[in-house]
Amino acid sequence: MTTTARLRAFVAVADTGSVRAAAARLVLTESAVSAAIGALSDEVGVPLLERNGRGLRLTPPGETFAGYARAMLGLHDEALSAARGDLDPAHGRIRLAAVTTAADHLLPAALAGFRTRYPDVELRLDVGTSEHVWALLDRHETDLVIAGRPPRGTDDLVIRAERSNDLVAVAAPPVAATFDAGAATWLMREAGSGTRSTCEALLDGLELDPPRLTLGSNGAVVAGAVAGLGVTLVSRDAVERELAAGDLETVPLPGTPLHRPWHVVTHRRVPASVELLVAHLLAGGAWRSPDSPARSTHGGS
Repeated sequence: MTTTARLRAFVAVADTGSVRAAAARLVLTESAVSAAIGALSDEVGVPLLERNGRGLRLTPPGETFAGYARAMLGLHDEALSAARGDLDPAHGRIRLAAVTTAADHLLPAALAGFRTRYPDVELRLDVGTSEHVWALLDRHETDLVIAGRPPRGTDDLVIRAERSNDLVAVAAPPVAATFDAGAATWLMREAGSGTRSTCEALLDGLELDPPRLTLGSNGAVVAGAVAGLGVTLVSRDAVERELAAGDLETVPLPGTPLHRPWHVVTHRRVPASVELLVAHLLAGGAWRSPDSPARSTHGGS
């Protein structure tokens, strides 16, 4: 096995916790995966995995090595895409990652238009929390992220486009009618969500400690608010239909609406196919270059 194949086997075992599951993911035999892990451990010179019941788990050195392994594989895939895409960007590959709200409400129309124009570009989309998508970009496992502002201290990242986005506090009409920010139940996103972190910071700033109910996804939070379970802080893009239909209402809360623009972020060097997607987003009118004058509209994507 090549070094790249050994790294992929190691990461697959780290992700799945077993040789059998890793072999199924990689479409290899279990003996091939075991041999790859053994050869890699011999090369590194320290044990990377250890028994955990019937499965396997990373050793402390394995945890350290796994981060580098993911980055190496990400850079390898990125390099292949860049080299192949430079000759013919319209037949290249783009690895996208987006937070849930952006994936649900901003990307479908934008990607549909892009696919119409560039049908031969291969697209792969990974959806998750802010914490998840920024980790993917840090490890070069994705080419482009659509989320809030990138974490601080990431000098290699470039904001390629911005789009207006407001976070508003919303509740079903019966809940809104008697809204008390300190007494109402606040519906929260899952751990790692940027919206959850923002909501917690807002409540702390108002010196409020209301009841909280974690529902674990953007869709569940919005559905819970419509059902009258409580109030939530959410992107206006995610609840435009519910607000228009009267299923939800904004509630008065100091500090809201919060202006938290969407950002398209890449590394400084990207495959040429990614440049096609960035140009497509900017041409649509809803997104603007960070160097362009700010706009106050909420155009669609």
